[in-house]
Amino acid sequence: MSERGPDRQDANAAAVSARLRAILVGSIGNLVEWYDFYVYSAFSLYFADAFFPGDDPVAQMLSASGVFALGFFMRPIGAYIFGRIGDNRGRRAALMLSVLLMCAGSLIIALVPTYASIGAAAPALLLFARLLQGASLGGEYGSSATYLAETATPERRGFYSSFQYVTMIAGQLLALLVLLILQNFALDDAALRDWGWRIPFAIGALLAIVALLMRRDLAETPAFEASRGDPSVSSLRALLAHKRETMTVVGLTLGGTIAFYVYTTYMQKFLKLSAGLGATETTWISAGSLLFALMLQPVYGAMSDRVGRRPMLIAFGALGTLFTVPLLTAISNVRDAWSAFALICCAWLIVALYTSINAVVKAELFPAAIRVTGVALPYAATVSVFGGSAEYLALWFKAQGRESWFYWYASAAIFVSLVVYATMRDTKENSRMDAGTKREA
Repeated sequence: MSERGPDRQDANAAAVSARLRAILVGSIGNLVEWYDFYVYSAFSLYFADAFFPGDDPVAQMLSASGVFALGFFMRPIGAYIFGRIGDNRGRRAALMLSVLLMCAGSLIIALVPTYASIGAAAPALLLFARLLQGASLGGEYGSSATYLAETATPERRGFYSSFQYVTMIAGQLLALLVLLILQNFALDDAALRDWGWRIPFAIGALLAIVALLMRRDLAETPAFEASRGDPSVSSLRALLAHKRETMTVVGLTLGGTIAFYVYTTYMQKFLKLSAGLGATETTWISAGSLLFALMLQPVYGAMSDRVGRRPMLIAFGALGTLFTVPLLTAISNVRDAWSAFALICCAWLIVALYTSINAVVKAELFPAAIRVTGVALPYAATVSVFGGSAEYLALWFKAQGRESWFYWYASAAIFVSLVVYATMRDTKENSRMDAGTKREA
């Protein structure tokens, strides 16, 4: 008895340690992916005129945001390709290939000549690099969300899966940190616009290589090993057998993805172009609010393990529908940094109800054999249309003198998702992952 007790404790401790290490390594790779993707948005204020010459800063940002949006349209393609790899070849293979593709995209942007050097070929190469990164992210989301959910224990699945958005936000926060360092300690504005904007993309390419090396040692999840598929079977055909779950992913993603991109990639431009705050000031505000959002994710994720996923989604839908227009209107009218920071943090108290748990909800909808594709493809299709276009639409409405129309558009999209939340089952209590675990045990 005395020997079995310590042995069992050692085995449990080893299992917990292995699970935490797998989640840590998977999360770090996800962080690098999202840093590489978001650094484009963080630094577009400095390189937009290098690829899109002109005198109107709003028009330049509109062009740069258009390339950002087009990158999103590669995400469904990446989701399908990497979904098939993840479901048939393994989660680890998909995770490694996705970060390798992101590395290639960042390296191209770091080295591409400007419009003044090669003319129209410059924005064309910029777009090509963004398409590579879009395909990479299309595969990364489903693979990492599935890996984190399958690695976690059922009673803490919401908490562990919340690190999907912890690392997404941390990636953007790291991009802003690099921007703050370059703005305040390393380079002046002229140098940043001339060549300094290339530095963060070079850093991203190096970080992607580090993440690739770390992911080599990731162990496959038991769920994948128990449901290893036939590579000749079409993931898309298998997904069509789960139409209800697929449409649920589309509906629950619609409002949440618009809200997420409004308060992340677009907010820095919104503060500068609409509220009239300075570039450095907007960077500090964005960084501080993102840090606040990052801390909310595991708190809300753990809360969902106690109260369920559906009540939190309904709370996001209801509050987002009611307060999106007032919050964005108030932010556009602020004239000091602290007021803007407080209002954005209020918004994150609402948005984090979605971001913290949406990945685990999607994973719990599908069986293991189709889980990566089921999580990735309908999500990527929805994000490519609504998330990727959010910043572009906001700037277009602003250019037309109808900026407030975008606020109502975002609010309406969240309401559509609220209808889905109110009619869907709670995936915590009806998880396909638990059913698979019981069969495999």
